[in-house]
Amino acid sequence: MAELTPLDEKLAEVLGLAQAAQVATGTVSKMEDAEDFADDLARMGEQAAETERRTDALIDGLEGKKTAIREMARETKGEATDMMRTYLADEEEALDGFEFLSMAEAGELCHWEIVQTMAEETGEAEVGALAEWAVGVQREHVAAVREASLKLAVAEAAPAA
Repeated sequence: MAELTPLDEKLAEVLGLAQAAQVATGTVSKMEDAEDFADDLARMGEQAAETERRTDALIDGLEGKKTAIREMARETKGEATDMMRTYLADEEEALDGFEFLSMAEAGELCHWEIVQTMAEETGEAEVGALAEWAVGVQREHVAAVREASLKLAVAEAAPAA
């Protein structure tokens, strides 16, 4: 297997997290009381797919490393998806789903910020440009998930009429 740099490994992780994010947004969109946030969840899922496409296209240019990076991405996706299934086991309410998304999106944001920093340090301009775009997207996701979580928390805390 190809020798991966720390930056290659982080690219694999963000690719796997983007793949897992598509599963997570789809899962949460089917939860009870999630319908008010369907547009945000759909947009986040579409942006995760775009992140996957852009990252995969960048990886296509890494001769001798593509297979190893994609294998590591599959492992990351599997781990993240397993974590989601464990966290959401037997949960039906959207608040629980958005609580999971708050952790997942914040983690994805931090991973992209790490990629951005590593790219700056190593002079990888193409990776840096992708990371700059992805960090902006992830910041929007964190804000959207936070807003939805707080709205759902207000509704859950309200006394029954």
